[in-house]
Amino acid sequence: MRPRVLAPLLLVAVLLLPAGGDAGAAPAAGAAAGPWSRPVDGEVTRAFDPPPDRYGTGHRGVDLAGSPGAPVRAAGDGVVVFAGMVAGRPVVSVAHAGGLRTTYEPVVPAVGAGQPVARGAVLGALAAGHAGCPVAACLHWGLRRGEDYLDPLSLLEPPEVRLLPMG
Repeated sequence: MRPRVLAPLLLVAVLLLPAGGDAGAAPAAGAAAGPWSRPVDGEVTRAFDPPPDRYGTGHRGVDLAGSPGAPVRAAGDGVVVFAGMVAGRPVVSVAHAGGLRTTYEPVVPAVGAGQPVARGAVLGALAAGHAGCPVAACLHWGLRRGEDYLDPLSLLEPPEVRLLPMG
């Protein structure tokens, strides 16, 4: 191939490779999936809508349709860091490699803090009563890295790549 054609292809390849080359590290939010799966099988009923600032309004996760009592599964390998009530709702939080933390609510926990979980392990049962849910029950699934809220669906979907013509 000619150098003018090869250079953009190499740039795309480098951008798609994981940083640091550590195959065991968790992907950055937005990176291609791999060790991640949906916690429930339902469709998205409300999308991620990041707040404009730390205390602003927004939707800090996604809502997924489900059925009351349905199992809610860990989206990835990690350790349960919280399983209990927050503001009157049952919540489970899992810490993952790479500083990621997923949250699941309303989920009646079947796990406890400190318990390691594998991707797909049952965290608990989906409870009814999530505000604004258009079906019998919705899971609010959140993702954070440190204090930053991220779209949890970015763990599942490969990045969109657009190649533009040169010149």
